Amino acid sequence: MPQEAVCTAPFQLEWRSYSDDPVLGTGQVRIQAEFAAAKHGTELALYGGAVTERGHWDAALGVFHHQQPEAVFPLGIGNMVVGRVQQVGPGVARLKQGDRVACYGSFKPTHTLAERECWQMPESMPWQSAVCLDPADFALGALRDAELRLGDSVAIFGLGAIGLMAVQMARLSGASTIVAIDPLAARRDVARELGATHALNPREEDVGLRLKQLCDGKGPDVAIEYSGSSQALQAALRGVAFRGTVVFGAFAPPFGAGLDLGAEAHMNVPRVVFSRANSEPQRDYPRWNNQRIYQTCFDMLADGRLTGQGIVSEPVPFESVLDAFASAVKEPGKVIKLGVRF
Repeated sequence: MPQEAVCTAPFQLEWRSYSDDPVLGTGQVRIQAEFAAAKHGTELALYGGAVTERGHWDAALGVFHHQQPEAVFPLGIGNMVVGRVQQVGPGVARLKQGDRVACYGSFKPTHTLAERECWQMPESMPWQSAVCLDPADFALGALRDAELRLGDSVAIFGLGAIGLMAVQMARLSGASTIVAIDPLAARRDVARELGATHALNPREEDVGLRLKQLCDGKGPDVAIEYSGSSQALQAALRGVAFRGTVVFGAFAPPFGAGLDLGAEAHMNVPRVVFSRANSEPQRDYPRWNNQRIYQTCFDMLADGRLTGQGIVSEPVPFESVLDAFASAVKEPGKVIKLGVRF
């Protein structure tokens, strides 16, 4: 029987056997995986047990019930897959056997899902770009929420996959100054390659003050925070221009003491926006929804305006994914986005 990679409890990974139903339902396709990638921010937080501390999310009320534990385990690790259509069910109209597609999916060799949940890929599209559809959707949502305009300056905190997509999108948007901030040198190097005009190490300098100096003594028009760090959010509030915009998009753990909302944030009255692309309706609803964001990102990844190359690691064999995933948690400086080959 085929096996899938599963997280059964915080920091516990194992193989689990599964079976595919030989008969596909109406509108379903079966995908044979070729490559896949992890979703580092949220997925690694779930792996570590941090996000579940808030309790159960009640979508109807829009609150977390702190006394009701969130049941997330067992959790299939892995986020996006590139593969070939192996089998089509009745009623499938768009895809055919052999088509190259991208879809959401965990680390396992086969996936059965609805045709509408697959993006058909041109043969020329790098698999690394396809598996960056998520995070590209969150980056585009953040830039749209920021209302970044041609000629604006922007600071991007946290150079994981979302932050590095945001760097590319800021360049495409015509930002005049793009300051990328991350303590890891390898990530700063990739940011420069992808369009950042400056890259700062928050462990070595006062980022808030440096942003003022780099942006005409005023600070950037926009600061986008995707590290999930309270120190980064503080630096964004300290460095952003008077009446500028701070976009907080990270799915962060609860912050402790140290976030000062009475300092520069009080004096410079920034607009603070919380961003989550798949929380609907969108701010620009009905013109924009999550599906439009997905399609826009996919088109840009497919034609090369955005790239996942340099963001996704050299793929490890599927058989090694448990060790590789655990290693990515322990040594984040080595991997931005874990790639896997089947």
